[in-house]
Amino acid sequence: MTDKLNPKRIALSLAIVTGLVYIVCAILVAIAPIWTVNTFGALFHGIDISKIARESVPITSTILGLVEIIILALIVGWLFAKVYNSFR
Repeated sequence: MTDKLNPKRIALSLAIVTGLVYIVCAILVAIAPIWTVNTFGALFHGIDISKIARESVPITSTILGLVEIIILALIVGWLFAKVYNSFR
């Protein structure tokens, strides 16, 4: 018996999780920008991202980024399920 992934469910699941992570990140940048930049710098193996970080991010940019990341996650989630199913 082979279980197949539902591409729509995977895409929506990934989009929701990614959107929530993006929102949490945006809140952290708003309330603790220096800590957030330093913490995320560690994720990039010590690259100093403070050189490219903005001091403030307009709400329109934040919303646009949220929409973009959700669309990208939908595409990646759908594609992941399709590729996974092709190996089953």
